Amino acid sequence: MEVRKVILREDELPRQWYNILADIKCNPPIGPDGNPVTPDALAPVFPMNLIEQEVSSERWIDIPEEVLGVLKIWRPSPLVRAVAFEKALGTPARIYYKNESVSPPGSHKPNTAVAQAYYNKAFGIEKMVTETGAGQWGSALAFACSQFGLECKVYMVRVSFDQKPYRKSMMETWGGKCVPSPSTETQAGRNALEKDPNTPGSLGIAISEAIEAAVSDTSGKTRYSLGSVLNHVMLHQTIIGLEAKKQLEKIGEYPDVVIGCAGGGSNFAGLAFPFVLDKINGKKIDIYPVEPAACPTMTKAPFVYDHGDTARYTPLLPMHSLGHAFVPPPIHAGGLRYHGMSPTVSQLITEGIIEPKAVAQNQVYEAGVLFARTEGIIPAPETNHALATTIDAANQAKEEGKEKVIIVNLSGHGLLDLSSYDRYFANELVDLILSEEEILESEKVFEGFPKPQLLKSL
Repeated sequence: MEVRKVILREDELPRQWYNILADIKCNPPIGPDGNPVTPDALAPVFPMNLIEQEVSSERWIDIPEEVLGVLKIWRPSPLVRAVAFEKALGTPARIYYKNESVSPPGSHKPNTAVAQAYYNKAFGIEKMVTETGAGQWGSALAFACSQFGLECKVYMVRVSFDQKPYRKSMMETWGGKCVPSPSTETQAGRNALEKDPNTPGSLGIAISEAIEAAVSDTSGKTRYSLGSVLNHVMLHQTIIGLEAKKQLEKIGEYPDVVIGCAGGGSNFAGLAFPFVLDKINGKKIDIYPVEPAACPTMTKAPFVYDHGDTARYTPLLPMHSLGHAFVPPPIHAGGLRYHGMSPTVSQLITEGIIEPKAVAQNQVYEAGVLFARTEGIIPAPETNHALATTIDAANQAKEEGKEKVIIVNLSGHGLLDLSSYDRYFANELVDLILSEEEILESEKVFEGFPKPQLLKSL
């Protein structure tokens, strides 16, 4: 009998996260003095218990019972075979999707939001401040803070704040406060508005605002929270891939292709990193992080040291970057409008362990509509990038006549993104492709920065 859905029991929930820093080499972040950043230098921004995870080289890190208790509201999440999607494509490939849209906020983001809220609470923090692109992360952190009795403030990128008003409603329902970014509340925001009063905003600007707001609180009871990019975030998300491996084992399957969309890298890493470990140990797997062609960080930007935010409050991070001053075009996949990429994901790209892809906006929505009309779920615009590449992989399997196994992360639903679907149906979406001239211009901010070493882990 054909397996349609694989469900793990609650007692099969992974009890540890996988830390990829045990298996790859990465350049260190660099501070203003030109030296590697010390844990103490990060203490005004993050609680020390999360800083310890950020720099840990332990391969397996225990998940606290208090975190598991909240995760069990929706985890383990289902692994579903996309039978109707396969049939529509006429592919011999077997396609499975890990459904992260079943969480209360509707995305993968609470996997780390819950953990970060717990560790902040345990450290004595009372308020968390963050940024958000499409609003998935902001709503996830508001949800997590409500679970642990913390205040939450979110700076939401202006274009998404306008496009997705109900994300703000979600945050406020959970007790969070949502501010459009750039705002007049911070110096970073005022500077951005002075430069361009009509700016659509960017994650880089919103990160600057959130960090500034957190470190300027003299009570010592406020910390900043990041929903992607950093290692402790990637770590918390690996529960996705660890569950998926158990689910595939139950039905005797193992993937030939692993796919996830990537803005800062968290949901991609969450599914892929446990399989990256297998690839490092000799398994033959194709692993694809997918980004918008309008913001081609992984596929066209260099591997450099750059700041993670526009105001340059963060240390220099070794990553693929379009430049901290880059403001991406106002595409609807707000969660993928980031100038940089996670250092760990970037390192895997430089070593050729994973292969990034970029897709244009109309192809993205075409994929999302086909998935909705076959599998029933309306995916988030970010997820649609992964689905577009899934279609490409399924078509390749068809051309080769191979029964490949493909797994893709369905990182969120699109029920609050329906205005973008309206624009697609009205033929109003434009395929924004960044030109070489624009990329070269954005890269000028790297001048004078140190260069990361090209390390080899294997």
